[in-house]
Amino acid sequence: MDADSVLVMDIRKGNKKALQQLVERHKKTAFRMALGLVANKDDAYDISQEAFLRVYRSADTYDEKQPFLPWFYTIIANLCRTLLKRRSLRDNRMVDVDEAGYLLVSSDDPEAALIKKETVERLSQALMELSFDDREIITLQHFRGMTYDEIAALLKIPRGTVMSRLYYARKKLASIMRRQDG
Repeated sequence: MDADSVLVMDIRKGNKKALQQLVERHKKTAFRMALGLVANKDDAYDISQEAFLRVYRSADTYDEKQPFLPWFYTIIANLCRTLLKRRSLRDNRMVDVDEAGYLLVSSDDPEAALIKKETVERLSQALMELSFDDREIITLQHFRGMTYDEIAALLKIPRGTVMSRLYYARKKLASIMRRQDG
């Protein structure tokens, strides 16, 4: 049993310090996963907080034989899906580029920095045009740096399916980016 699973078991017993430890350990990951899927920092913050509340409320349903992270990611993804269903694509707010700084490579050249900022804005817009599943697979691989095997385990799909979905999602993203240029 991994350390996170032990913390969830402690949460089952009413240990609030265990929940605090779990939050400290995964709050940045939760925020960034949600941000990659909903493209809005306020919504991502709300979703990450709600995800931890759901962990607390549903600790009894957690299967300690399974790793914590896929279970937690499923909670985050479901919250993101629900949010995105409630708001239409046209109403999507874009990532505040300052908050998406982890996407940017620092540069001392102001012109290069401006080009990178514009690229991140275009990419963010293009990502929001993708389906949830396509945006999810691209976010996990390119922005979270997960391997095919890690994504397969997290999403409970075969490695080949990850590769296929990623290939087609990239093609769709590239098409959207080309359309933005034209």
